[in-house]
Amino acid sequence: MHKNEKQLATGKISKVLFNLALPAVTAQIVNVLYNMVDRMYIGHIPDIGRDALTGIGVCMPLILLISASTALVSMGGSPRASIKMGEGKSDEAERILGNCTSLLVLISVFLTAAFLLFGEWFLLRFGASANTIVHAMGYMRIYAIGTIFVQLSLGLNAFITAQGFAKISMYTVLIGAVSNIILDPIFIFGLKMGVSGAALATIISQGISAIWVVRFLSGPKTVLRIRKENLRLKAKIILPCLALGMAPFIMQSTESLIAVCFNSSLLRYGGDLAVGSMTILTSVMQFSILPLTGIAQGAQPIISYNYGAKNAQRVKEAFQALLKASLIYSVIFWLAVMAVPGLFARIFTQDTQLIEFTMWSLRIYMACGFLLGIQLACQRTLIAIGNAKASLFLAILRKIILLVPLIYMLPHFFENQLFAVFLAEPIADFLAVCATVVLFVRELKKVMRALSVELPDENPVLESKAL
Repeated sequence: MHKNEKQLATGKISKVLFNLALPAVTAQIVNVLYNMVDRMYIGHIPDIGRDALTGIGVCMPLILLISASTALVSMGGSPRASIKMGEGKSDEAERILGNCTSLLVLISVFLTAAFLLFGEWFLLRFGASANTIVHAMGYMRIYAIGTIFVQLSLGLNAFITAQGFAKISMYTVLIGAVSNIILDPIFIFGLKMGVSGAALATIISQGISAIWVVRFLSGPKTVLRIRKENLRLKAKIILPCLALGMAPFIMQSTESLIAVCFNSSLLRYGGDLAVGSMTILTSVMQFSILPLTGIAQGAQPIISYNYGAKNAQRVKEAFQALLKASLIYSVIFWLAVMAVPGLFARIFTQDTQLIEFTMWSLRIYMACGFLLGIQLACQRTLIAIGNAKASLFLAILRKIILLVPLIYMLPHFFENQLFAVFLAEPIADFLAVCATVVLFVRELKKVMRALSVELPDENPVLESKAL
């Protein structure tokens, strides 16, 4: 047994989670900077900074769709690979890795073609105005070309984390982020390329990360290796991965839908200023979500491996550790946003009017942000144990069933229609968390009961202790 597998199987839960989550959280924090650094530089371009920042904001639905398609494959494939490792079926885990690699490449080719052909049509419907479309297209044309690098670096990196190589996974993000931070000012200001320079810096950086990931997963140090014979797509391998990945896909792809709904409503009630504010609000939300994602990434291999190994007690203990860590972070971040919203706004702009508007809107938008830790911990645990149906329902509930209708309905009940649009987010968050807790407790009891029945000698009293 590889030392990483032994750590997942027998190591102290809190210590293993810390060892796996710390690099993952570090990577996600760096990833926040990776995603934000373009906007920070762009927002400070003399004369056109505000319009350019808004232009990048309307690109977000397309960028989020690329990330979502990556999650469809990687977040469905990597937990299944961990489960197979826990079952002692490493050959099957490698076949999952190979199939997911091929599918990531195919999806990237399709998305690149679609964005190059129809990018302007999409952006005009996502909230771009006559003032901002030129900046949006300047960014998107170049970014679309690097789709394959985004797919491979983010998608395959999940399989590195799934094996317990948290530090290697962190280096993937660090390499890309440092490259981006160095190249951004050179292309944006030094070569005077503006938003096009920001996009070029990003795809070059992602390309470097992609090369790093592929080399590691093809080399001697990895447990699961990309092999030529596993690259041919097979329905019996890839379809279960896509079923499990559908929940994170919907969670991320609906961010595109949500961005469109928010931008169209805000453009109607508040103009370009409100849309520009939404760009900052989305960025701050990423500051909240991505570190939580890192904590969940640290817990996922522990939960998935021990679920595959039928060790109910370690599954339960890993979830409890994940929930505690996630809740602590989400509460601390929420307190910071409520206390100093202007500090977050000034990261992205020096425009006084935009800062003042964002300070007001951010407190409304993030009003229930302290609950995000509960939501994410429960959803990611369901994915980690392979519960595709429950995780898919929860993904649809928050965004499609709750948030989208609220964005359009609430302005009819409030005199301040802008306030009503922003209020949709915390109301949807609160209702979704309540539903998530009820469903998750029910599903976890089923899992604990099933594993206890399968291993009565090892866990004779686990059922009575289940949540």
